[in-house]
Amino acid sequence: MIVVNFIGKHFVKIVSILLALLFMYAAANKLLDFENFQVQLAQSPLLSAYAGIISYGIITIELIVAVMLCLSDSRQVGLYASLGLMSAFTIYIYLILNYSDFIPCSCGGILEKLGWTEHLIFNICFVVLSALGIFVLVRKNKGKTWNAILLSISTVIVSCLVVIILFISSENIIKKENNFTRRFLQHPIFDDKMVNLSVNSYYFAGIADGNIYLGNPTTPLFLAKIDTGFQKLTRVKITLDKKNYPFRNIQLQVKSPYYYLFDGNVPIIYRGKLNDSLAHTISYGDAFFNQLSVLDSMKFVLRTQKRADKQYSIASLDLNRNPKLELKPAVLEKQIDGVFDVDGMLGVEAGADKVVYTYYYRNEYIVMDNNLNIRKRLNTIDTTKNANISVTKLSDGRKKMNAPSFSVNIGFALLGDLILNRSNLKGKHEPAGSWKTSSIIDVYRTDEQRYIGSFYIRNKNGNAMSAMISDGIYLYVLVDNELQRYRIRKDAFK
Repeated sequence: MIVVNFIGKHFVKIVSILLALLFMYAAANKLLDFENFQVQLAQSPLLSAYAGIISYGIITIELIVAVMLCLSDSRQVGLYASLGLMSAFTIYIYLILNYSDFIPCSCGGILEKLGWTEHLIFNICFVVLSALGIFVLVRKNKGKTWNAILLSISTVIVSCLVVIILFISSENIIKKENNFTRRFLQHPIFDDKMVNLSVNSYYFAGIADGNIYLGNPTTPLFLAKIDTGFQKLTRVKITLDKKNYPFRNIQLQVKSPYYYLFDGNVPIIYRGKLNDSLAHTISYGDAFFNQLSVLDSMKFVLRTQKRADKQYSIASLDLNRNPKLELKPAVLEKQIDGVFDVDGMLGVEAGADKVVYTYYYRNEYIVMDNNLNIRKRLNTIDTTKNANISVTKLSDGRKKMNAPSFSVNIGFALLGDLILNRSNLKGKHEPAGSWKTSSIIDVYRTDEQRYIGSFYIRNKNGNAMSAMISDGIYLYVLVDNELQRYRIRKDAFK
């Protein structure tokens, strides 16, 4: 009872102190890592154009509001300011969570440990506390309650409107209508079958001998296998012959009759037979890498970083050759920094003499043979020839994007002489609603410059597809916790 009476008597002061501590803590964290805060703020889809002004302004406002909350004469104004500030932060997080393709991070300290949903709940609690503090203070001062209610509602509305206007005006949040027109194919694929995998963290490790192989980063030493008829799913735990390494991101890949396990942060590659759970080390110390595709049992294509300038390069790793590693610096063409601007996805078609690299931030994909000789440099139908990114080098040597990334391509699958490319750009006259409920796949030739057409793959439970793979007869897609099978209509892409 004593505690309740104390809180009731000093409620406004307690709320003011909590808010003041929150704003001082937030401002201090931003100041201590100001350079990084500016870069992270510039990545925001809503605020990138105003990052310079806002980075100084928000710290200044937080400190001023904190001081106002500590002084009895200015406490009421400080509570209104807190209500507006927390409302703006709350609607910002809501828009980022529900409408943004790109989720930045601009919080530090303890708040950095919170997820975005938890952060939203945290902010809502402080919005409520600010409003309660205002009403209690107004009643204590015998002011007009209705005036306080109207002013509080107006403060919340104005704060939210400012953020919403920024959201609507942001060309990075809403996909622009680009100057190209898609040709939509007539039913190239048909829903055929689906299996629930129970979790949504699987990725395709490969397809071979009538089976689909799956890896899972949450259980990286388990190789899952399901037949293409979706009758039986089995999982095998892989045992490594040597495992005392600081692994960060173990990946699995299958090319019959072997599976391969690797982590480019540790320069090691393991190999095991598909009917054997023991994987043996076949390469150690030959190369660090951040992407790998298997060409044959002893030959691989890598994306690595050159020692001299840390820029990305495609490389060949042949364990039967001396030297084993051969860089192919001419494959990836630098436009800005040689890292972010050449970022993309590497892939090899099973059983074919073809390696493909698709850039994320420009309208180009590269077709190579198994010796990484360039056959073709081909373009997608959009007009983004140059990577639309901005990169900043921090004082400690780190490089970061300092604006929202404008991605063009976000994944692909190979099918004979075709590439099924998942695009991130909306063309002319395409309904925005379709982009919210589907992923769009553009089909191109890999032997000549030709666009075939496009089709949609529907989302599941609000989640877009994460990966796709094909055996030539079916297209297999991972969406949420489902593995979906689509039958490819005969001659659909001719």
